[in-house]
Formats: sequence, structure tokens, C-alpha cells
Amino acid sequence: MAYTRKNVSRLTRTERRRFVDALLEVKRRGEYDEFVRMHMEYNAPDGERGLRTAHMAPSFLPWHRNLVLELERALRRVDGSVTVPYWDWTRDRTATSLPWADDLMGGNGRHSDRQVMTGPFAYRAGNWEITEGVTDRPYLARDLGRAGNPIQLPTARDVEGALADPVYDTAPWDSTVTQGFRNKLEGWGTGRGSVSWHNHNRVHRWIGGTMVGGAAPNDPVFWLHHAFVDLQWTRWQQRHPGRHYLPAEPPRSGNAQHGRVVARYDRLPPWDVTPDELEDMSRIYRYE
Repeated sequence: MAYTRKNVSRLTRTERRRFVDALLEVKRRGEYDEFVRMHMEYNAPDGERGLRTAHMAPSFLPWHRNLVLELERALRRVDGSVTVPYWDWTRDRTATSLPWADDLMGGNGRHSDRQVMTGPFAYRAGNWEITEGVTDRPYLARDLGRAGNPIQLPTARDVEGALADPVYDTAPWDSTVTQGFRNKLEGWGTGRGSVSWHNHNRVHRWIGGTMVGGAAPNDPVFWLHHAFVDLQWTRWQQRHPGRHYLPAEPPRSGNAQHGRVVARYDRLPPWDVTPDELEDMSRIYRYE
């Protein structure tokens, strides 16, 4: 029977506590850091040779769908009542919105070093030391809204611009494409700096700190963010029935993307699953 992923704003206080407790236990067991390492390993950009799976590629959505699902399974091994909630950043758009409550994600980082000082994932609480990262700082850091150079979270209109596109993705299947649902949602745009960050990417930048870079899952809000991104894929599928993941076939030899992107029926590393098998999650979970 399918379980439900809720909007984080609709969790009861008990549900919040159980979700946080399960995260802390998965961290204590050493499983959590495996997810961080996995995201770092598969976070290959366009400029690198070889297969791209997690970002700047069509598999951005199924790869993160499965990553969130694997984390959720780990949480449910601790507490079978827990599911990953989603944060609707088109509605809860401030640094004082519910996700940043002291009994949930904790708050913003302090001015001096952006270290998060409140909530269950603050380093000083003693339960959330960062051991896998791109820096040597052991604490969770945030810069909500980018105090030094402020930006805003994406709006419902921004997301609608992605949802309205009936094509999943287009050649050359990377960060440069300007058409297709996948990159419009992932958010690689033209220009430099904040004008080039859209939707998913802009949220990472708005949070700042730990959420910028391959080690982003060290911030537990990563899962709430990606559950909402996953919900957009579900909504896109509902709006465009019969439309599927692309490319359907791998780019041929001689094509610059040959061996660099995952086609619909290809195995999606590091798992033994294909994008096709991840398109319909209705038997496992649904969104409230």
C-alpha cells in the first residue's frame, strides 16, 4: 500500500519529532554519510568526461528520485511511520518559515561564519557532525537569502514555466539546453551569477552554506527540497500523459553525448534500476 509524503507545513509536532529522530538515528548508524558520499561521487558537471547522472543531464530527476527513496527507506527502517516531507518554497519563502523551526530544520547561520546554532542539526547539539564534505568545517552552515547579495526563492510562476513544457528534455542533454522540462526545473540558465540560477538551483543558492556544492545532502533540508522537486515531476507527468523520459535511446557513437547520458532503459548508476522503472511511483508513495 502506498504511503503519503506530506507538505512539511502540515506535519504535526509528533510527526516532526519522529522525522527528526529518524534522521538523527540514520546519521548515528553511519548510513546518512553514505548518501552524502554518493551525491558527491555522482555530481559530475558538463565539463568532465564520462557519464553524468546526478546533475546537468536528463537523469537529474530519476537519480534524485531514487536517492530520496533510498534515504526514506533508511528512515522507515528506524520508524515505519516516517516519510520524507516536502518544502513548498513557492509558498514558504522566508527565513522564518516553518522548515526553519527549532524543532525541525533549525534556523539560519550566524553572521560570523554561517554556522547554524539552533535546532537538532546544530553542531553544538552534538548529534550532527559533518565528516563528508568539500571543506573541513564540521558544522552545518546556512546563509538564508544570501545576506551579502540577496536573492529571492523561485515563485509558482517560475515553476509553471517548467511544468508547461510538454517535452521532458532535448539534445544536447546537458546544462545548456533552453527547452525541455528537466533543465527548466533543474535550473541551469544563461548568463553569470544569480540571473543564471532558476528553480532547483536557485533554492540551493538561496539556502547557501552547506547546500552549495556536491556535499549538499549534509543539510537535512536537501531532502525536503528534493521531495518538492520530485513532486513537480509527478505533476508534469499528470499534465502531459503519454510523455516520457528522454532520450529514449542512447546517443550514438560519434555524438558528443555518446556514453555521457543515461537513456530511458539504461541502468542508472549506482543502482540496478532504469529511468523507465522510476517514472511511476504510485505503488510506493503519493503526495498529499
